Amino acid sequence: MLAPLITKIGAPVLVNILSDVLRGVDNPLTQGAAAALKQVDAALKSGDVDAQALQTHLEKMAQIESDEHKAQVSQVNQSLRAEVASEDAYVRRMRPTFGYLMAITWAAQMMGLAYVIVFETAQAGAVLNAMSSLSAIWAVGLSVLGIYVYKRSEDKKLIPRPPGPETIFWNR
Repeated sequence: MLAPLITKIGAPVLVNILSDVLRGVDNPLTQGAAAALKQVDAALKSGDVDAQALQTHLEKMAQIESDEHKAQVSQVNQSLRAEVASEDAYVRRMRPTFGYLMAITWAAQMMGLAYVIVFETAQAGAVLNAMSSLSAIWAVGLSVLGIYVYKRSEDKKLIPRPPGPETIFWNR
């Protein structure tokens, strides 16, 4: 993630900026890092370190990172396509089932919260604090659901639609 930033801004500029920023933090560790970055900056300016070679190396690192990311995304897409092509009814229905379960669970939780706020007002603060503990669980579940919905939308774009009135029902 850092390599693309470095390749766009340029290593010498970024080294200088980081050195200045770290020097402003009152901590021995950051002061040492700032001093080391100043030495790198001086080596770049004096020609001891070839800035172009450094830039080329960083670009290669960014390309390797990008290729890794593409391979990961390709594997995920391959898995999702296998799921869509499956003849097993459960595998094909897993995404909608998960979506319905998430919706039902969220609705039950919100109704319970509304009930506590309206009828058990004295307990509302404790319940709201407890609800905030569930944010990580909801973030994971909703992220998975978002990926499912996004990928299904992409899949629908790839499926050729038959002509005629049945096209209306094809995407359901």
